[in-house]
Amino acid sequence: MKRLFFIILISVLVAACGDANSNYVRKAVRIMDLNGIYALGDEWEKAKAEALAARPASIEEAQEIVAKAGKIAGGKHTFLLTADDIQENAEAEKELPTVETMDSGITLIRLPLFSGNAQEGVEYALTVLDAIPDNPQGVIIDLRGNRGGNMYPMIAAVHPFLPDDTILKFRTRKRTMMIDVDYAIATASIERRPHIDCPVALLTDDFTGSSGEAVLLCFRGLDNARTFGSATAGYASSNQPFNLPGGSQLVLTIGEDVARTGEAFCDDPIEPDVPTATPLEDACGWIFSLN
Repeated sequence: MKRLFFIILISVLVAACGDANSNYVRKAVRIMDLNGIYALGDEWEKAKAEALAARPASIEEAQEIVAKAGKIAGGKHTFLLTADDIQENAEAEKELPTVETMDSGITLIRLPLFSGNAQEGVEYALTVLDAIPDNPQGVIIDLRGNRGGNMYPMIAAVHPFLPDDTILKFRTRKRTMMIDVDYAIATASIERRPHIDCPVALLTDDFTGSSGEAVLLCFRGLDNARTFGSATAGYASSNQPFNLPGGSQLVLTIGEDVARTGEAFCDDPIEPDVPTATPLEDACGWIFSLN
């Protein structure tokens, strides 16, 4: 009798776990269906049906199913973070920007990726803002190696060089969101600094991605800005994290980035104005030519 009881108990537990894993997939698929930038058409309908028909035997298998479907619904910029991934990111050492005024009088600002909390974001932005000289001859913003994260502390760090207009748009399936300087610095919890009018050069490489590309696009179309280096990584799209059971997150691409020029970017690399293997030197030469 006891043996029968344990067999029944194990069967109930297995069924419950199976239901939980299937519910995990169903919740994620619903999120993708409503928000994914590519969650339309026959390819998505097929991927959705396959995901919902699966019967994952473990949470790991359920996460694999979600990650696979996510690439159809959101494209290459979509990914899944486990609870362990999120914890590791929170504990990772954060790299701060650097500001250097070179002998030429040009100020070089290196903006690394940023993925941290609000207080760390303020520190990131103020590291730059408190070090910018009053009247720089020109500014070079180095985005090489900046793979993304939270764009708002990055934009806040260099907002004195941006005009008071719409600096970027996010266009989703349902609406278009306008981003201006005031919104960006308020989101980063930074107070506005005076505008600085000077030439701005931006350096890029094939590791400049995601929010690094968003910062780049904030300057696109400005008469006093020019980009140097090589094409970016091609992740200029808007991602949104959605919480899933067990502490994991689906980071889903929900929209494309639109520059003030009206150009839309998503999965394609952004070409520089000046393709060059010596971007820093060429950027300095361009700034000298304007003074």
